[in-house]
Parts: sequence; structure tokens; C-alpha cells
Amino acid sequence: MIILTLNCGSSSVKYQVYDRQTKSILARGGVERVTVGGSFIVHSTRGGKEHREEKECPSHLEAISLIIETIEHPDHGAVKSIGDIRAVGHRVVHGGDRFKKSVIIDDGTVEQFRSVEHLAPLHLPANIMGIEAARRVLPDVPHCAIMDTAWHQTMPEAAYMYALPREWYDKYSVRRYGFHGTSFLYCAKRAAVLLRRNPFDTNAIICHIGNGSSICAVKDGVSVDTSMGLTPLEGLVMGTRSGDFDPAIVSYIMRRTGMSIDEVDEALNRKSGLLGITGTLLDRRDIVSAADSGNDRAKLAIEIESYRLKKYIGAYAAALGRVDALVFTAGVGEMQPKIRWKAASGLDALGISIDERRNALSQTRNAETEISTADSSTRVFVIPTDEELVMTEDTYALITGVYDVHTSFAYGFQSSDYRNNERTARLKEEIAERPELEEVIVT
Repeated sequence: MIILTLNCGSSSVKYQVYDRQTKSILARGGVERVTVGGSFIVHSTRGGKEHREEKECPSHLEAISLIIETIEHPDHGAVKSIGDIRAVGHRVVHGGDRFKKSVIIDDGTVEQFRSVEHLAPLHLPANIMGIEAARRVLPDVPHCAIMDTAWHQTMPEAAYMYALPREWYDKYSVRRYGFHGTSFLYCAKRAAVLLRRNPFDTNAIICHIGNGSSICAVKDGVSVDTSMGLTPLEGLVMGTRSGDFDPAIVSYIMRRTGMSIDEVDEALNRKSGLLGITGTLLDRRDIVSAADSGNDRAKLAIEIESYRLKKYIGAYAAALGRVDALVFTAGVGEMQPKIRWKAASGLDALGISIDERRNALSQTRNAETEISTADSSTRVFVIPTDEELVMTEDTYALITGVYDVHTSFAYGFQSSDYRNNERTARLKEEIAERPELEEVIVT
């Protein structure tokens, strides 16, 4: 069974084509600059060359149509016919508190998403447009929604409620929701496998660090706290988002500068974070390189980001009491040893001890590695996330009638003998170039 997964942003659509029978990725890619002009698709297949094509996509409908044309193309496609696709899984950023698990989409589901659109105005409109476009292009297959917020619906009230006027919650749904749920789910299940523990007897702190970053406290296999809140703005320092700050700064700046609320919102979401600190740099690779070359603002950006991470790790260690694993994941978490080192070193009093050499060796997206010292009571892992696989497995389980909330459902990647064939093949090539990488791979 072949499943297509879609991740629709305001000006992009990312996709993956997965063969459930052979457990292999047939194709992946994305359409960029949707709705803004100069649109193009970048598409790659298993063992094939990358294909790039420019084609205007004034809406998500044209973008998804272009994806379908590309994946069934006789020269660079991945399927013989679009009829080979049996289901579509959609990433949905925000489901409010109405969804505790993934669902098959119908007209009522779309209306429920519309009713909480105000909670994620930067993301949900694009998610909804993508769903509607895909249902028009592929009307004869089931479509499923996988919500980033569903994983966090196990948080206790004391963790998700803010100390704000109660009517803000009752009338306007103001509470902590959290995001990156599919990534946290995957990493929590994989950490339990690496620890050889029952997932529901496992406590972990998971740091998803990318352009958007958040951290999650997992107790007995479920989310009990997370750093992002009503929106993805709260919490850690991110690429362009501020993370935590004194909320009185908003009114202060508005009074001093005359900025509107929309202008301040734009600044907090798109002009702050690491970009705000450095002035020009956003990519962590550029920031680390600049810091190594003596750029003081780049050095400060790394210090601020790492310090914020360290504070959250300490807070969540206190909340959990026992921490079996500290996990780093996502682009920065997987590939930036300097950020990990500054965030996790010096935490020996909490039972967390990171090995400097092992940490430096761990730079791969193709294997799970361990970077803790031999005497660390908390094991420290770097786990390459796989959100698309969670989406694919949820979609498959939904349409075959076996799906349930994750506390009552076992994923294929929870097996101790699970292997990602694509990553395994790439890892062999990587080890040929860097044989020392084998020292840190968890077997």
C-alpha cells in the first residue's frame, strides 16, 4: 500500500511517498514559493536523480496537482499511476483541545479546524487549504489528519493552564497546547527501545531543536509538560522566534515606538530569536562558523540558546524526578555538537553527564547515537526524528481500522529490530568516510 504524506505551509508543500509493504520511501520533495510567484518543485526518488521544475502555483491546488503530476511521471516518477496511492496523511499544526489522536478527515473535521484557526493563524489556514486542495485532486482516497498538538493532550491541568483570568480560557481557549508532537512521539518510543524499557515506564526529556525548537517532559511514556504554549512562540530561543520574555515588553515597545500589535507580533515571530541577536544570521551552521571566527554576537547567540535549553532541562528534571534519557533531535539537535555540549554539560548533579568526544563524533541523521559517559545515570541519546513515518503509520492504521491513541497502539518503529532501510544504506557510506562514527552508534 502506497501512502502520500503532505506538510502544507503558507508558501510551501512538502511531501513523501511511502510503500508500506516494502517499508521504503519511493520519493520525497517539496514545492516552494507557492502563492508568491516563482514556484518550483524539487523531487527525488529512491536511487534516482533529483528533478527540479519551475511551474507557477498561485494556490495550494496547483502545487498539489504538480506533485501528483511529478510522482506519476514516466521518467522521474515514483508510481505507475496515481491510482496506486491509497491514502493521504496531512500534517496539521493545531487541533486545539478537540483532538487527542489522528483522525480520518471529513467535512466536519475541516470545520473543526476552521473553528480553531485563530489559535494558529500563521499555520492552520495553509494546512486547511492543503487539505481542501488534496481532497479535490484525490477525491477517491481517504485523507487523514495528524495533529502536532494531539501528543500533548495528556498534560495535567497544572501544566497547561496559565495564571491568567479564567474567562480567557473559558471564552477564548487560552492555554498551553504544545507542538512538535509527532517528533516527540517518535523519539519517546525510540528512546524506550534503546533503553530496553517499557515505553510506559520511561521518563525522558526530549529537545527538538531546529529553526523552531521546543522541549518536552515525558513521564511514564506520555507528555506532561512542554515549552511551547498557546502558539509556537513560547519557550526556547529559536531561529526567528523570541521564546520566553517578559510580556510587559510588548506594551512597553508599543508605547515607545508607536508599533502596532501586528508589527510587534511580526517582530517576535520573524525578527527575533537568533536572527534578532546576531542581526543577520539564522542558520546554526553559519552562527557556529561565525562564532569560531570571533564574531561576538554569534558567540552570544549560542550562549543564550544553550543557556535557555539548560534551564529547561533542569526544570523538567525536577518535574520528572527520575530521568531515564535525555534526547536531542531535529536538524540542530542531531547535527550541532556545540549546542548540545553547552546545553548538557555541567549537569552532573542531576545525573546527566555528557562525553565530549562522543558528543563531537555524533553528527549523523542516519543512526541513533549515545553521547553520555559510562557513569551517567541518565543516558543521553541523539535520535534522528522521523515525523513522516509517524504520519504514514497513523494513516495506514486509520484506514485499516486498527488505530488508537498512542497509549493503546504500538508503532512498527517500537520494535527492537526496526530498521530504516534508507538510513541504513546511507549510514554504510557515511561510516566508510568516518569509521569512528561506529563508536557512538547504539546497537
